[in-house]
Order: sequence, then C-alpha cells, then structure tokens
Amino acid sequence: MSEHNTTKKEYGFLIDASRCIDCRACLVACSVENEVPNDVTRIWIKETGVTGQFPNLARSSAPYHCMHCDDPSCVSACTVGALQKSDDGIVTYDQDRCIGCRYCMYACPFEVPNFEWDVQLPLIVKCDMCVSRLGAGESEPACAATCPTDAIMFGEKSSMLAQAHQRIASNPDKYVDHVYGETENGGTATFYVSPVPFEELGFPTGGTVSPAYSNRLVTHGTPAVAGTVAIGLSGIYLTIKRHHEESLNVGVENEGETAVSHTPDETAEE
Repeated sequence: MSEHNTTKKEYGFLIDASRCIDCRACLVACSVENEVPNDVTRIWIKETGVTGQFPNLARSSAPYHCMHCDDPSCVSACTVGALQKSDDGIVTYDQDRCIGCRYCMYACPFEVPNFEWDVQLPLIVKCDMCVSRLGAGESEPACAATCPTDAIMFGEKSSMLAQAHQRIASNPDKYVDHVYGETENGGTATFYVSPVPFEELGFPTGGTVSPAYSNRLVTHGTPAVAGTVAIGLSGIYLTIKRHHEESLNVGVENEGETAVSHTPDETAEE
C-alpha cells in the first residue's frame, strides 16, 4: 500500500494510442516547458513500426512518460529523498538532492528515469507531471495541452480510469480489453488504452505488485546501511562537482592570462 495521503484529489493521465498520430508535438511542448533540448525531454514515443502487407499497412504509436505509480519503486529506492510521492499523486524529482546513483533507474519496472550520459555531472531526467506549471494555475501539463488529437488527456485520476474503461466498453472491437497502468506495478496514475497489444508497442510487461516495500526494507529499514550508501555516494558526487567547478575556474583564469599576454607592452612602446 502507498504511504501517501489519499484524501487529497489525485491527478492522472489517460493516453489513447488509437488517437496518437506521432506528430511529436508533446515532445516539443515538453522541451519548451522544461527549457531543455529535444533529446532531454521527459516524454518519448513508443510505436509498433509498420505492420501488415501492402496495401493493408498499419502503424500504432503512443506517447510514453512517467507512470506516477501508486507506490513508486523509484521513490523507495532513492536513498537521498530526491524522488517523492506527493499527496496529489505526482512523483516529483529534486535535482538538487540527486547524487546520480541511478538506483531509481534499476528499480523502475517501466524504464522511465533517464540518465544524462552526455554531461560531465549527469543526473536523472524524469517527467514530473509539470508540477510547477500546475502550481502556477495551469489546468494541465504541457504535453496534454499541446496534443492536437486529445491522445493525451489529463484530469482527476478516478475520472481518467473511468473514461478508459468506458472507451473499451463502448468500442470493444477497437481496443484491447486491458487498461495498462491500472494494475501494473501495483497501480499507477497513467492509464493507456490501445488498439494493439501493449507488448507490440514496446511497453514493459511486469507484475501487479510493486517491489517498493522490499526496496524500503533495504533503503529505509536499515538506516545505517542506507545512510552509509547515501553519504558515500554524496561525497563522491560533491568531490567530482567541486573538481569540475575548479577546472572551469582555472580555465577562465587561463583565458584571462592569455588575453593579457597579447596586450602590447606600453613601456616598450615608449
């Protein structure tokens, strides 16, 4: 069972793969909203590729991001509290706390957290449901607000799940009879309906029980071990960060000295 307070209204997504046209407007919106390059977005596309034989060809796709689990495996595996589950169902991420240990990547059954491999001090990249955008009064995350076909819908979690079941019941020949995310990993706040099996879209197939409880036995049930790991990894990260900053400062100083060395000697000119 999740430990967060369930009395507060929880948010959720309903994503309909039958409506996705792979325009990738959601990726652009996420990039703009978070002020990061397109290849560092918190959302990407899962797709089947082209199937069938000409002229009867088909292709299905769906936007894919953090599932915002009811009892998140990533949160339970994080030893420094960089990942948290809020009362409104959002799994938030604090990069100032993150030490780049990647435990969350190993723990997540949905393969969601990404690592910034191309930067010198890499951290985790993950969808946070545009929590700052919602906090500023916007009605929905950037991806949902931008989607031109309403493939991404956002609202109260219970409503999103009800709509998912309603679509399947109303169009049994159109959708696979399963709401992905309802039971996976113990339940999530991101629900999918699809015209093709989710395995064909490349969705992970996992169990219906979250390993978060077992993770907590290790990371929180044994404080001495968890504390030692967190302190050790934090020390390594901060040491690397300090050396990186010092090297940048030395580089700036060297550039300044080089610039001075090319300045004409006024005494010589006299």
